[in-house]
Amino acid sequence: MLEIRDLEVCYGKIAAVRGLNIEVRAGELVTLIGANGAGKTTTLKYISGLLPATRGSLTFKGQDINGTSAAETLAMGIAHCPEGRRVFPYMTVEENLEMGCYLRRDHQAIQEDMAALFERFPVLKERRRQAAGTLSGGEQQMLAISRVLMSRPKLVLFDEPSLGLAPNLVERTFDIIREIRDQGVTVLMVEQNAFAALELCDRAYVLESGKVVLQGTGADLLKNPDVREAYLGG
Repeated sequence: MLEIRDLEVCYGKIAAVRGLNIEVRAGELVTLIGANGAGKTTTLKYISGLLPATRGSLTFKGQDINGTSAAETLAMGIAHCPEGRRVFPYMTVEENLEMGCYLRRDHQAIQEDMAALFERFPVLKERRRQAAGTLSGGEQQMLAISRVLMSRPKLVLFDEPSLGLAPNLVERTFDIIREIRDQGVTVLMVEQNAFAALELCDRAYVLESGKVVLQGTGADLLKNPDVREAYLGG
């Protein structure tokens, strides 16, 4: 579904990603792990059209989408759930959800999707008229995920979905991401909680200094001694 080849992305003269090669197959949940500064978030921003590349290629469903805008990328079916949730704080919960489907014109289906999300997350229904900035961190994460799903994506990019959440909410968030994958939506996820990410994913890439140093199934990487020492506490 998604293929990146020889990617280089720079901030000024500093290369944040260098020679990156990854692929994501339809229906998979793939995760990127690595230390801060490894290039994980930069990769997601590039895919979603928020950052340009110095060189490299990007194909989605066999189509070259290198250099497309964020709006064009979303219209193709790639949705980005950013680090820190980034809800619109002064807009209501319902207005945030409407922002997630601003490219859609199927009004009846939009209402059906919103009703389904309110059934899935009753707290959002209860607070649909409430400003999103007044929600708790966990509620904002549920809203951010719901806003992404309102676009009916084919591929979702999750950036640090567990960041800042209480342990019980982390587990709930990963359960939701698993459900999204099981419903046929492809997922590419960046996550600092390496153990949980590797348990959850089908395959994973380990990034260091902007390039892939290891790859394999989540189960295999959980058993890899180098991964265990570097990211799982031995």
